[in-house]
Amino acid sequence: MIAYKIVLLGAGRVGQHLGPALAAAGHRVVHVWSRTLAAAQQVAARIPGATAGTDAAALPPADLYLVAVPDGAVPELLAAATFPSGALVVHTAGALNLAVFAPHPYVRGGVLYPLQTFSPGRQISWKTVPLCLEVADAADADLLENTAASLSQDVRWVNSEQRLQLHVAAVWACNFPNHLLGISHTLLTEAGLPWELLRPLIEETMAKALAHPPFSVQTGPAVRHDRATLARHEAALNSHPEWQGLYKRLTDSIQQAAAGPAANNEVGLQL
Repeated sequence: MIAYKIVLLGAGRVGQHLGPALAAAGHRVVHVWSRTLAAAQQVAARIPGATAGTDAAALPPADLYLVAVPDGAVPELLAAATFPSGALVVHTAGALNLAVFAPHPYVRGGVLYPLQTFSPGRQISWKTVPLCLEVADAADADLLENTAASLSQDVRWVNSEQRLQLHVAAVWACNFPNHLLGISHTLLTEAGLPWELLRPLIEETMAKALAHPPFSVQTGPAVRHDRATLARHEAALNSHPEWQGLYKRLTDSIQQAAAGPAANNEVGLQL
């Protein structure tokens, strides 16, 4: 494995996981930048030999500069930072086009997008995290691919248009279901029932969706056009009109999907 000297810009959820992981993989993460010194120091403390700072105009030399900040903050940071001429600067954003580097022709731009959700206190198995790469100059492909391969066994080249679609799909697969689970949690709490009641159902639903095209295994009163049950459910949500409206819209979407060419309910179950 080739070890690189890396500067990490960003000490949020991605940076908190990515910096220590790169160091554990054998790279020299020499510096952690953040807008707040405490955040930079917190991440740097987990990386042997790393310094911490808040001055983006005084970054140390490195083989790779990793920008792990929210998508909207990337253009501002690129404009404020001083990188060595010809430096390889790579962002980790899923929905940000490689063209964000166009106003900065003195740097070589790239993307290392980890397709995973990151939360404090959660351990990530980096070996299974898909890392999606893109570079403006093919000459930088080896350095970025070597870095990614030191972390994960799933490294893919994905262009900006594909990555945007991937990011949208990830929101549907991760953020929206988590929100719906939050609604379920609240409804059970209000009924005085334990959240654990839904665990076997959630686990089986996810396992089934991973084993089959999800539309083909859709179950429930919506796909069955069970109007009586749907009406009772909607009435039960009278105290949550915003969720009641969401229930109706999702019911419509399920029924439309079931009527389309993607539908195949041969594997459907009874719930």
